[in-house]
Amino acid sequence: MRSNVKVTIGFCVKNSEATIREAVDSIIGQDFPHELMEVIVVDGHSKDNTVTIIRNAFLNSDIKVRFFQENKGLGIARQMVVDNADGDYIVWVDGDMVLARDHVSKQVYFMESNPRVGIAGGKFAMYPGENLIASLESIEWIVANYIHGKKASLKPILHMAGGCIYRVEAIREVGGFDRNINGALEDLDAEYRIGQLGWYTYFITDAVFNDRRRETFRAIWRENFWYGYGGHYFLHKYQRSISTSAFFAGLQRSIVAYKLTHRKIVFFLPLQYYFKKVAWYFGFLRAHLNGYGHSIGAP
Repeated sequence: MRSNVKVTIGFCVKNSEATIREAVDSIIGQDFPHELMEVIVVDGHSKDNTVTIIRNAFLNSDIKVRFFQENKGLGIARQMVVDNADGDYIVWVDGDMVLARDHVSKQVYFMESNPRVGIAGGKFAMYPGENLIASLESIEWIVANYIHGKKASLKPILHMAGGCIYRVEAIREVGGFDRNINGALEDLDAEYRIGQLGWYTYFITDAVFNDRRRETFRAIWRENFWYGYGGHYFLHKYQRSISTSAFFAGLQRSIVAYKLTHRKIVFFLPLQYYFKKVAWYFGFLRAHLNGYGHSIGAP
């Protein structure tokens, strides 16, 4: 691996005061050389103490930090990171994520060893002390990691940005993130376009992170409603159809989940999948009624 590889931590946050300090501490605790790291914080006009906590946490750190603000959504926020990044790679961290100490090192090593990889995902791990609802959400991610790892050589997969590493050359080659996206799926859109240009995007490395999953059905509804709203734009843009197999997908994954965890709670996965899909459809319908995605411009 080159000795002078630079890494930008893309830290897009909003109203995350309950979890942000642990996320920041996991960045500061990375074993990757701090002189080769920078953190770009893009805050979505938080109304709580998120930014203050971040500033105070980095006061005694030797990592360079820059702050920006946006109020038009994650498409704009992530593009602000891309526009200002000095790194060869961007590692995306959310406000409720915790990175293993060697997360950045492992991600960078993988990318340096595979120069045609544009994006690589991290390896999801459960957060300690989760309740039943959050545990099911985490188990779903673990199963997805397992299935994607088994099928990586067969077909592409799409990652969420958090925990992923992006090659800056690749994201800039496609023109960056779609600035018209003010809801969800800005990351899937960018990854789809990166893959279309011939970059490999379907790898999951051994770089571990955990992400605090939603702990109430209300929070899960809001999250998946948001995904459905963004999904309307995504599906219109790429002329894709809607999948209606949520219950059966949940059933299939519950069987895999039981083999991996031996926990009987996994058989609630089909119901949770169905609940999330209903929320997604409502979000999709709201976007349709609002006309979001009917007239789509270039990124």
